[in-house]
Amino acid sequence: MTSKEWQIQRAKSHISDSLIIRGGRVIDPANKIDKVADVLIVDGKIAAVDSEIKFSPHFEYNAARKIVTPGLIDMHVHFREPGQEAKEDFVSGSKAAVAGGFTTVATMPNTSPVVDNAALVCSMVSRAEDVGIINVKIIGALTKNQKGLELAELRDMIDAGVVAFSDDGHFDDNAKIFMNALDYLQPTGKIIICHEEETSLVKDGVMNEGKRSAILGLKGRPSVAEDIAVARDALLAEYTGGRVHIAHMSSARAVEIVRDAKKRGVKITAEVTPQHLTMTEDLVNPADTSTKINPPLRTQKDCDALLAGLLDGTIDAIVTDHSPHAPEEKDREYIYAPSGFPGLETCLGILLTELYHKNKIDLVTLISKMTYEPAKIFGLNAGTLTVGEEADITIIDPELEWTVDAEKFYTRGSHSPFVGRNLKGRAIATIVHGNLMRLL
Repeated sequence: MTSKEWQIQRAKSHISDSLIIRGGRVIDPANKIDKVADVLIVDGKIAAVDSEIKFSPHFEYNAARKIVTPGLIDMHVHFREPGQEAKEDFVSGSKAAVAGGFTTVATMPNTSPVVDNAALVCSMVSRAEDVGIINVKIIGALTKNQKGLELAELRDMIDAGVVAFSDDGHFDDNAKIFMNALDYLQPTGKIIICHEEETSLVKDGVMNEGKRSAILGLKGRPSVAEDIAVARDALLAEYTGGRVHIAHMSSARAVEIVRDAKKRGVKITAEVTPQHLTMTEDLVNPADTSTKINPPLRTQKDCDALLAGLLDGTIDAIVTDHSPHAPEEKDREYIYAPSGFPGLETCLGILLTELYHKNKIDLVTLISKMTYEPAKIFGLNAGTLTVGEEADITIIDPELEWTVDAEKFYTRGSHSPFVGRNLKGRAIATIVHGNLMRLL
């Protein structure tokens, strides 16, 4: 579907005045709601959440046997603007988000050029508003050009609208500069999102270091590289009183480090991806570059520890690390292909299939990790069905069976390890500011 066709569909589906979502199981962790109820939307805002609302709306949606939640939030995506639009852009990425049930995302700054100054942030904020399909938040680089040598224009970027800072894709080796950043940002409350792999231990590595990497003859990236980095940043956060957020956790030991830090009162939070929760290094195939990610897929022990951390509150949020690449980039030898794959359109289906339907996680916890908790961490006005707030809503059919087909992706990336998988559960309607953006 072209951008123009998408905009036409969007205009036709606009809810001008009122909409009632009838009879769904409403799960709103922010307000501790889990019940069958109606949700009334008037002029793009939540007007009521109650049983059998007596109102004659302009449009009515029957959500019986469906799940109605706040719009899903993903605070770790790569929309590739500016400079890498062949991989993805705000338009294609936003479409993929809507298709996956996401109404708010935050895009990382490792673009070309790197988003390390206020002027670029302003242009991206304007671009996001112009695209207008979902809420796109901007994350700024922590250091200039993400080189780790000099702090970027942090205060100016805050004034321009960034929600957090990160040198994602790079570990900030210089502890002094990282500590200075924590000191500087501490009064602002802004978070540093940390890519945790001690650089000297992962150079040229392409998968988890262990027996599997030895069998395949591929250089590994050891889990201890993540553990060391997480431990350092937890200690620096404790020392400065600053806030750190551990990106895409993959190591069992790292979960223990974060858990212990939280017990000491350190201002530390963490996230995990569906792939690190449900996939292991055993799936790595040198002929399939879709499994090449950083940090890499690890062991079942790590998966189990990550799930335990998610359930006990050590890990606060689920993200996709949506990282599409142009097909010609991934169609290379494993050691030369870039890391990452698109995840927005498969995330919810994978989590429902592999965790919820296998009784490994309950729906309330799952939805909380994808709505209320990330919104709370990053100070977003989102993730809730509170009366008076913007009507960003996701409607989920937990029983819908479907097959992942890259030909039907909205993202420009096609290399996903989930292609061909039969899944159970997906978003069937996505509402942004009262606009019915997608309806299966």
